[in-house]
Amino acid sequence: MTDLITIASAGLTARINPLGAELSSLADAAGREYMTDADPAFWSGRAPLLFPIVGALVDDTLRVDGQGYHMPKHGFARRSAFVLAEQAADRAVFRLEDSAETRASYPFGFALEMAFALSGMTLAMEATVHNTGDAPLPFSFGYHPAFAWPLPGGAAKAVHCVLFEADEPQPIRQLEKASGLIQPDSLPTPVAGRQLALDPDLFRADALIWSELHSRRLSYGADGGAWLDVAFPDSPMLGIWQVPGARYICVEPWQGHSDPVGYAGDFGDKPGVVTLQQGTSRSFRMDVTVRPV
Repeated sequence: MTDLITIASAGLTARINPLGAELSSLADAAGREYMTDADPAFWSGRAPLLFPIVGALVDDTLRVDGQGYHMPKHGFARRSAFVLAEQAADRAVFRLEDSAETRASYPFGFALEMAFALSGMTLAMEATVHNTGDAPLPFSFGYHPAFAWPLPGGAAKAVHCVLFEADEPQPIRQLEKASGLIQPDSLPTPVAGRQLALDPDLFRADALIWSELHSRRLSYGADGGAWLDVAFPDSPMLGIWQVPGARYICVEPWQGHSDPVGYAGDFGDKPGVVTLQQGTSRSFRMDVTVRPV
């Protein structure tokens, strides 16, 4: 079993697994846990990093310049061993670089750095993708944290909600259940103004997907209980997901999403894919601030 890396502030303690650089625990000074219980009856993930793709590809195939490469859902970062590049009492940085193994499915030179830092009641996370190769680097990136539902503090599960920064009246997208690909038709939004009332029935057909999101921050929680304020200034898309009945809700800022059903183009041409020129980098922040009862 991989030893977890622990960082702490006066208000919070975070534990990170170097396998996938995955946030495994976020607890306050009273020991209350704000992350999933990872019950394997539903889903054993905690907060995988989605790289170099978000979601699924047609036939699990990454197409680059006419060549096909096998790439499983959400990419390989979540199953890769990161190197601990930096550690202090309140900060840790993990790094993954390309290898013969990654190039077999993703023929590019890259480095992915994942930084975690605690200050007071805020966990700041920043993923930075570097193009270390000799060709343009196409990629997508996403966060996938599973927060406790209900949050600690005593509020009932049924009264938890998501409050967006802005009104979100636009239609949403959903996935084809069998393939995990984006369905061609959109659906009316379940958001009333800025509020999404959480109900397990919302997720019977899988995730809710906002491919054109107005907000870059939201709050998740319940009146009379704890809240989490989540900021994601660099991510224009969002998924919210759970397995119905589970004790978590995933709030997932994304840059990119699954292939649309029937997509046959090059990976680099897909909407949501970023292309970095040689020697350049791009970062994606996600800050989580805990407001306990």
